Amino acid sequence: MKKLLFALLISISAFAQIDKVEPPFWWNDMTHSDVQIMFYGKNIAQNEVTVSNGIIIKGIQKTENPNYLFVTIETKNIPAQDFVFTFKNGKKSFTQTYSLKSRRENSRFRKSFDSSDMMYLIMSDRFANGNPNNDNNDALTEKADRTKDNGRHGGDIEGIIKNLDYIKELGATAVWPTPLCEDNDERGSYHTYGQSDVYKIDARFGTNEDYVRMSAELHKRGMKNIMDYVTNHWGYKHWMMNDLPTYDWLNQFPGFKQTNYKMTTQFDPNASAIDTKNCMDGWFVKSMPDLNQNNPLVLNYLIQNAIWWIEYADLDGFRVDTYSYADKQGIATWTKAITDEYPNFNIVGEAWLYTHAQIAYWQKDSKVAAIQSYNSNLPSVMDFMLQGILGGGVFNENKGNWNEGVTKLYDSFTNDFLYPDVNKILLFAENHDTNRLNEVYKNDFKKYQMAMTIIATVRGIPQVYYGSEIGMAGDKGKGDGDIRRDFPGGWNGDTNNAFTKTGRTEEQNKFFDFTAKLFNWRKSKTVIHNGKTTHYIPENNVYVYFRYNEKESIMVVVNNNEEKQTFKSNTFQENLKNYKSGKDVLSDASFDLKNDISIEGKSVLVLELK
Repeated sequence: MKKLLFALLISISAFAQIDKVEPPFWWNDMTHSDVQIMFYGKNIAQNEVTVSNGIIIKGIQKTENPNYLFVTIETKNIPAQDFVFTFKNGKKSFTQTYSLKSRRENSRFRKSFDSSDMMYLIMSDRFANGNPNNDNNDALTEKADRTKDNGRHGGDIEGIIKNLDYIKELGATAVWPTPLCEDNDERGSYHTYGQSDVYKIDARFGTNEDYVRMSAELHKRGMKNIMDYVTNHWGYKHWMMNDLPTYDWLNQFPGFKQTNYKMTTQFDPNASAIDTKNCMDGWFVKSMPDLNQNNPLVLNYLIQNAIWWIEYADLDGFRVDTYSYADKQGIATWTKAITDEYPNFNIVGEAWLYTHAQIAYWQKDSKVAAIQSYNSNLPSVMDFMLQGILGGGVFNENKGNWNEGVTKLYDSFTNDFLYPDVNKILLFAENHDTNRLNEVYKNDFKKYQMAMTIIATVRGIPQVYYGSEIGMAGDKGKGDGDIRRDFPGGWNGDTNNAFTKTGRTEEQNKFFDFTAKLFNWRKSKTVIHNGKTTHYIPENNVYVYFRYNEKESIMVVVNNNEEKQTFKSNTFQENLKNYKSGKDVLSDASFDLKNDISIEGKSVLVLELK
């Protein structure tokens, strides 16, 4: 009896060595079949490791930290099953069960987001509080306090799920919530870009199972789930920070050095080596330790974590934060590994730059990057050039001079030749880091209409920032909290519930109805999704362009002049051809194309040609 009790105590003591297993499980029939499992626990590396069921261990890697052990197994042609790792140190041993699960049918060839979609960006903590019971968590430091602009307000996954019908009614087909993984910073944790556990949904948002359920609810509605993924950094409260696997798991100088933010150093042929290094390896801010993707262990960890979330949560795409700050070769390898596993999977990267060539550099098969024999493998980039124009106040410029007004839009689109695939560019007038569109234009409905019409009808994938569709504003000059206000109606006790038509004000309904009409019309318009474009040099601050294919043609007229403008339709005969009339999608008014066309000041026409 004493021997049995002694053996049991040894087993319990030894088993306690394993505090973390990542990834927590894997799947069979994966292209990424060599799975590197990280075991973490007190002196775990002192053990010899074997595995049951004929599973082959292809490699065991130890680091200078004995609390980590990286074990690579081969899962190719292995059926879904549970198997057992045995850890032995002398006469002491313990076991750890690991699961290989079955993949969803056709998981590898899942459809991702594309130019037929409209993406709805949600600041997760500020959209809707569907479950007030999870606002606070004993294991997490920051508590909910709606009086603080930069505090946690309680928005959660349940709030998103409860309002998916609202988002669908708006015309959105894909949802991009800001990161939902755990962020245990003492302040500003609602932001969630400084994550403390990348395998775990933040308990104040819900559970991993809630996130899977959100995906399923989106898919029931024919909508897509886009995960906001961070490859460049973690939060300084990440569980590894007090016990790093290796010193060079992070970029250290030693310790903290802030990036110089000069992303141009990543392709500038004249850049100094130190400037290039400080941009790429420097920390975004002190509370966000910079991951070293040049370390093979780190890179593989990030690859496997990304694939795990896609497979586990049935994801439809990634938006990758601060894409161009990561190690150039490392992030290209990461991206290729994801798209090798899922050939149709779309990933849009944030490369916040303000020249077309610099943005185009980061798109897959870029002609610009090819000059330096570089390929990011990134399918989609964000059109910060268009955002800078729309969000920079272009519709406040009433004079159509050589380089003012809508001429800026025309000039921007003349650079489309730089992009390998213009239909995969993400279009937006604003996001969670920029000034609010309705702040820039002081809630001028006509100017809002102009901006939304542009992103809905030019090439690429439109993205709308939550709340703009009801006229929400916010001044970045007052701090980020002001551009991330709570959506009215998302909290118990809100007097204005903008999620329902009867709960919205007359002004909110005006914004919503227009936005919903525009983007629901866009859903079925393949001519917008992948048609060709011809545009004309603006005159009198009026910009005209056509989207067309072999079957149909759309004529878009943007009048940025304060005055009504009239022009002869035969100016555009090259595109009008034999079309006789046009019906405006927005007003249902019809236009005889044999006559002059008039358009009111500060307005748009979207004409379906007949």
